[in-house]
Amino acid sequence: MGFFKRLKEDMDVVFEQDPAARTYFEVCLTYSGLHAVWAHRVAHFFFKRRLFFIARAISQISRFFTGIEIHPGAVIGRKFFIDHGMGVVIGETCEIGDNVTVFQGVTLGGTGKEKGKRHPTIKDNALISTGAKILGSITIGESSKVGGGSVVLKDVPDHSTVVGVPGRVVVQNGERVRRNLDHHKLPDPVADRCDHLQQEIDELKEEIAKLKEGKKHADNYL
Repeated sequence: MGFFKRLKEDMDVVFEQDPAARTYFEVCLTYSGLHAVWAHRVAHFFFKRRLFFIARAISQISRFFTGIEIHPGAVIGRKFFIDHGMGVVIGETCEIGDNVTVFQGVTLGGTGKEKGKRHPTIKDNALISTGAKILGSITIGESSKVGGGSVVLKDVPDHSTVVGVPGRVVVQNGERVRRNLDHHKLPDPVADRCDHLQQEIDELKEEIAKLKEGKKHADNYL
């Protein structure tokens, strides 16, 4: 595909995904996600030619202006759309397929200082919602969705929906996996601990009340 056709394709994706987009002129000048993708293509070009400093410099300049950090080593397919991209981080060994959409605050990161493939692989047509964290050398399957705020640490099958902390598959191939899951009720370990402590306090109060009652009976006999 020619250079200008690829630029137009990138802008066409914005019109497909964002109903607020009005004109090519507006999209070209004001969409930071689009700017970050274009800058990454240039940085990746230098990275593949082992001009690492130039590649990193371009990616850091892009990060400064867009708020989106994409390592120049990441491999990104066609029609990649970053919507409201502030805070998006994409690691060095990420592999992203075609027609993938991510929202603000998404992290495609590693889990430590290991070498080699240490970042996620995102297959075609996946959608990563706001604030999701996908960590480690795992795979998000084709046409899968990751819910907002989820933390995903394991592979996700194709055509699945993942929510929660840690992320769990709740829909696969159009069928619910866990019918009793309320998506808006995520685990709250602090609240659970407080409930447990309150239960212990109530039990202690009952025991103290019984001891006081026993003492009154004993006093009456004396």
